[in-house]
Amino acid sequence: MPRPFHRSARPARAALLSAAPAAALALALLAATPAVAVAPPLSDPRIVAHFDIAEHLQPENIALEPDGSVDLTFSLARQVGRVGPDGRLTVLATLPAPEHPATPMLGAAVVSGLARAHDGTLYFTYATGTEDLTGLWRLCPGGEPERIAAFPADGLPNGLALDEHAGVLYSADSVLGLVRAVPLDGGAPEVWSDDALLKPVTAFGANGLKVHHGAVWVGNTDTGSLLRIPVGPDGTAGPVEVRATGLDGFDDFAFVGAGDDVLATLNPSSEVVHLASDGTRHTVLDAADGLSNPTSVAIGGDTVYVPSAAFFTLADPNLLAATLER
Repeated sequence: MPRPFHRSARPARAALLSAAPAAALALALLAATPAVAVAPPLSDPRIVAHFDIAEHLQPENIALEPDGSVDLTFSLARQVGRVGPDGRLTVLATLPAPEHPATPMLGAAVVSGLARAHDGTLYFTYATGTEDLTGLWRLCPGGEPERIAAFPADGLPNGLALDEHAGVLYSADSVLGLVRAVPLDGGAPEVWSDDALLKPVTAFGANGLKVHHGAVWVGNTDTGSLLRIPVGPDGTAGPVEVRATGLDGFDDFAFVGAGDDVLATLNPSSEVVHLASDGTRHTVLDAADGLSNPTSVAIGGDTVYVPSAAFFTLADPNLLAATLER
């Protein structure tokens, strides 16, 4: 959830419409064909669901179901929902509204990070600026949402990742700039890493978070950096390593395959970039493909899913899918 910015208006095309009939017809046909900027290793971008911004249905984070459904947190609606293979949205839970929301940097109550266990249990973070609601929540299949760990009200819990083998959930706090660890069954959280590289500079520090190859990887939105924190044999955090920089508006990421290649969402510029482990990078999706301030990314088989929240464009929050060429 990086800071808002303003995009300039697109240039007018009225002068082109006065062209010769053949040229005008060609222009009309071109205008009727959606612009596509997709690049390898992705292809065939398509919007599988559009959401109603008037209802604050702006997706923030994502988890995938075995049947091809997609779970999403809708931050400002305080909801967790599921988009079926047919594109229809079902609301799974609505979090209780605080009487006086005071979430740092945002003011409003927001549901953010999302992780799914193998048994279908969903875990998500909720920030309200109040002691009674801020923290880590759980939704068991067929059950009701419950808070399993309380977080400080002056923080902004954001990205969330699950290491089911170790029985630990990791949560990034974007305002306090740290990573917490919480037992899978809930309980008192511990500050797992409070490294200076996780801190915000102006607004949002530690944000997107994943567990990969014996380490917790974290994106810092303000510094545009991808960080790797090794998990020691005793479960403690090792020294933070900088793996990439220059990712302006970095929100979230997902690993491509077994290596360290990453797809990263750049929120304000409405881009997804492919970041190779050798440091090379290029844009693979952008606004021409349908992105509208993408907030997260997930990969299931040969399909990449990218939710867009339209926090800054204020137009067409959606869920995009693209094919991953292996």
